[in-house]
Amino acid sequence: MGEQPSAKPKKSAKGAKPESHLAMVRRARRINRELAELYPYAHPELDFRNAFELLVATVLSAQTTDLRVNQTTPGLFAKYPTPEDLAAAVPEELEEVIRPTGFFRAKAKSLIGLSTALRDRFDGEVPPTIEDLVTLPGVGRKTANVVLGNAFGVPGLTVDTHFGRLVRRWKWTEAQDPEKVEADVAAIFPKSEWTMLSHRIIFHGRRVCHSRKPACGACSIAPLCPAYGEGETDPEKAKKLLKYELAGKPGQRLSPPSDYPGRPAPPLGGAPEGGA
Repeated sequence: MGEQPSAKPKKSAKGAKPESHLAMVRRARRINRELAELYPYAHPELDFRNAFELLVATVLSAQTTDLRVNQTTPGLFAKYPTPEDLAAAVPEELEEVIRPTGFFRAKAKSLIGLSTALRDRFDGEVPPTIEDLVTLPGVGRKTANVVLGNAFGVPGLTVDTHFGRLVRRWKWTEAQDPEKVEADVAAIFPKSEWTMLSHRIIFHGRRVCHSRKPACGACSIAPLCPAYGEGETDPEKAKKLLKYELAGKPGQRLSPPSDYPGRPAPPLGGAPEGGA
């Protein structure tokens, strides 16, 4: 799945003028269109049924994979289905349930804290504004934007490690600070694109444009990429670097959307994960 680039990117001539801001914006929007064709099924890769479940899953996703979170949350939500239940959790018991996600003591403290705040300050409901969400323990702008965009339909950019890496490779920004990255990219695209743009970029970062060895030779946006050549450019070798559905392996969700072309991930203790 996914087409190989039709042509190698052109190398800038020595002494050539740097790309103008307008040219960068046009190139960025072309990349977004290409990604939309490559990943028409892009979606949040955390399993959830409501805003509370998405909020909890996103907090748990720090420093671990979405797959590991998805394998953990069925047991978590069976035991603690509401903010009121989670607020009343015995910390040691909650820690054992979420242990597979790592950093379980800090995460348990955040989950109990945010659930207590939801119960006491928001009538047990997840608030639909970034101003309120970031007041919850363990919730920053990234988590808030995930919840707003996918549970409430409020546009937001999710600046995780994949997003930051790719937009810097594409020269949309040079910033390292997530809030500055968010502001720089927000200035390039209309708000209506923000949530889906985030999904597409994160999909591409997980499947093709990896941190250590990008699959440049199997990347459909290679002709638009200033960083082409940082990874494997041989098409056959690059194809072997692809992950998840692009490599014919399971995705990260146990319950993926109906239009997802790959296989569901196995439950905890099931078959090998495939595609990290």
